[in-house]
Amino acid sequence: MGAKEAKARVKINDLLVKSGWRFFDDEQGKANIILENNVKISKNYFDGLGENFEKTKNGFIDFLLLDDKGYPYIVLEAKAEDKDPLIGKEQARKYAKSLNVKYVILSNGNLHYFWNIEKGNPNIVTTIPTLESLKDSKVFNVDPQKLYSEPVNENYIALTQNPHYFVRHL
Repeated sequence: MGAKEAKARVKINDLLVKSGWRFFDDEQGKANIILENNVKISKNYFDGLGENFEKTKNGFIDFLLLDDKGYPYIVLEAKAEDKDPLIGKEQARKYAKSLNVKYVILSNGNLHYFWNIEKGNPNIVTTIPTLESLKDSKVFNVDPQKLYSEPVNENYIALTQNPHYFVRHL
């Protein structure tokens, strides 16, 4: 992992904490972020990593966020700051499906996408959603009827892969 991805992960760490996700057990509850699948890390181990996240082993998922019961809830795929987070879309989908998780966050520390893999495409978000906001929100649960009736034009695929894509007609 390069320095740019390490910097992105440090930013993502801060955003997760600001959104109420926890790396460690505390008075608010049990840790609900896993950096390495099936391994609960200690604060000393985490502090020892510093910005060198390459020390993690056997973990293919960058961040796994858990629900209130400790079950996998969101896969968060981190990319280097200079990369578009959408390049991790299919990788994250594979991880999410392997864990029977429907929510994915794609982030490079500066740009974040939230995605319900069962309904629609990734949408840009300005903050990492809280667990409570996801439980209470219908925003990320797209209406299936709308998906069936969505018009598909010549730019549809480009727009679904890159929401910033647009074509100027002369």
